[in-house]
Amino acid sequence: MAHFKKILVFCTLIAGWSGPAHAFDPEEIGGAVEAEIDGKLIQFPSLKTDIEAEIKGDLANVKVIQVFENPTHVPLHARYLFPLNRNSAVHAMTMAVGDELIQAQIKRKEEAKATFEKAKTEGKAASLLTQHRPNMFEQKIANLMPGLPITVTLEYTQYVPKIDGAYELVVPLVVGPRYEPAGTGAAPVLQDEGVAYEAKSSSRSSFGQWELENTAAYPDVTGLSLPDVIDAERVSIKLALESGIPIQSVSSSTHAIAVTGEETQKAIALRKDRIIDNADFVLRYVLAGEETQTGFLATRTDKGGYFSLLIEPPELPKENQISAREMVFVLDTSGSMSGEPIAASKTFMRHAMKNLRSGDTFRIIRFSNNASEYMSVPVRATKDNIADGLNYVDSLDAGGGTEIPEAISQAFSVAAPPNTLRIVVFLTDGYIGYESTVLKQIASLIGDARIYAFGVGTSVNRYLLEEMGRQGRGFARFIDPTEDVQDVAISLAKKLNAPMLTDISIDWGDLDVSDVTPDRIPDLFAGNSLRVQGRFTGQGSHVLRVNGKVQGRSAVLPLQVTLPAANDNARDRAIPLNWARSQIGDLMRYLNTPRDVRQIADTDDQLKERVVRLGLDFSLMTQWTSFVAVSRKIVNKAPENVKTASVPLPMVKGVSALAYPQSFSGGSVPEPATTGGLIILGGAAAASMRRKRRRVLARRKKRALRLCRQV
Repeated sequence: MAHFKKILVFCTLIAGWSGPAHAFDPEEIGGAVEAEIDGKLIQFPSLKTDIEAEIKGDLANVKVIQVFENPTHVPLHARYLFPLNRNSAVHAMTMAVGDELIQAQIKRKEEAKATFEKAKTEGKAASLLTQHRPNMFEQKIANLMPGLPITVTLEYTQYVPKIDGAYELVVPLVVGPRYEPAGTGAAPVLQDEGVAYEAKSSSRSSFGQWELENTAAYPDVTGLSLPDVIDAERVSIKLALESGIPIQSVSSSTHAIAVTGEETQKAIALRKDRIIDNADFVLRYVLAGEETQTGFLATRTDKGGYFSLLIEPPELPKENQISAREMVFVLDTSGSMSGEPIAASKTFMRHAMKNLRSGDTFRIIRFSNNASEYMSVPVRATKDNIADGLNYVDSLDAGGGTEIPEAISQAFSVAAPPNTLRIVVFLTDGYIGYESTVLKQIASLIGDARIYAFGVGTSVNRYLLEEMGRQGRGFARFIDPTEDVQDVAISLAKKLNAPMLTDISIDWGDLDVSDVTPDRIPDLFAGNSLRVQGRFTGQGSHVLRVNGKVQGRSAVLPLQVTLPAANDNARDRAIPLNWARSQIGDLMRYLNTPRDVRQIADTDDQLKERVVRLGLDFSLMTQWTSFVAVSRKIVNKAPENVKTASVPLPMVKGVSALAYPQSFSGGSVPEPATTGGLIILGGAAAASMRRKRRRVLARRKKRALRLCRQV
């Protein structure tokens, strides 16, 4: 293995085109990423991403267009790790190379990989989409030729959830690091090839007592300060929002946007003069005059009937009618929370603690390499106890690993006071690689408690946090530590006091339904909605009843529905896809639940096969089904010795560089709280782009001067 003597890295990400193949000077493209290792210049693949979405009411159909280019003079195989919304039903993929447009096929994961590897050895262009986690995907490109871009288009559909009175669409843009304790083996191993390991002396790294496999590594980087922004040419976002009623407001707290259009139709895009932070894009919109209601949509296909039932809460009681609570606050104080995230957590805690009621009790647990408590038993929410608890919170510092299992055990190990609702509030970025272990642990311990998961960061592990909230029949909310944290903390702390509709069930009457999802209906909070999906048979009109409790008092909402004939519009076609995606989510939750507390008898193998079957039947990405596309033409006549290189990833805004290992790609990593120096290759360094452009212009000027002298 080569040894690093000198490393020069120029991160000037993504300038792409989708026109015909042509020769070009790699020095003159804006998307090159270069590393000099032992005097050898290595260039990495570049990528431009365009995101286009059509939103009608609360349904989004999204296209993700990825343009891969090879800035070198030799063929490359490329790979790219990227996030998608965890609720997205990815149902189609196409690949365009030269004059070919290939529709990808959905196959079992191992079959898709075999097809891809065969195409690679035959010298054909190919793309393989793999899902590693519900919100983390990998795109592999075979035989990416100089001057011959490959464009991959993904299509997915999702419902846009209503959160705190507004619809909220999240478009993930960056992948955060994942902490993985040694020996867990829970996360998928993403071994890199070729270029990425040329500079590594070992496939394992040691960090103190940890020894972990390197995952999707990049060469170590020194002497480069990464910016907190992405090159404006790297990504574009264009959304078309349409509603049958006026759109009251459209906003984004994460990115500068331009909004145009009429009162019922809006076009949204990133502003031309914008700075793109290394953070997830979040769009919120409010529909004017929208009445609180329950809505029922249904469609018939050749596979049968499918429905979607949307439920919003009734008028709820005043705060003083809510029963006593035990509030258990669990704070992440690991290394990735250092700086802005831990400060935001403390601000939230100050407002949450001051909003406790006299009948409440509370506990405070912090965790990093281990877990400890403010008090080992619940204490009354008196003025003195609250002040003492806040002094404890103020004394906390961030550092170390993310050993959340010990904190979970402590949160549920103490008996709750009688006649009290236990609410466990997590404050974390969720940067771990062993989500399955954590979710299984929660499922075995939670009982009747509720979980409110607050993600602290600009690009947190939404999958883990939303699953924690779902398992706890609570919710997940997100705190951007780079915003005005004071206002956000006040608003979110009040959510802990929001009354809720609990113990929700549905009496379907004589309507014949099956395969209803979610299998466990969560509680419903003011300003939110929930969706129940399933299959039906029969026809005609039916009356169903939504039942629940408002602080022990029964609440019933009757609803008359009419089953339709066959439908053929885009919204109705999305109903089966989103139902199947929700079913897959339920089955994956069962896999993350210990066998002795599952509500079904299926074995792990049977659950896995059901997931695969849904993926194949509905053409959906799952952990065990993949999309693969292969060109008909041979593009590389000498495919034997092609290197594989990874598209570098940006570092998450607001996350300290100390949270990243020396080999980061968004995979599973240790959390080196004391590792010094710059330890990530990623981002689109705007300063580096300017330097590179100046060098190109200088070379052009010199050539022009030489030509002038010759004349």
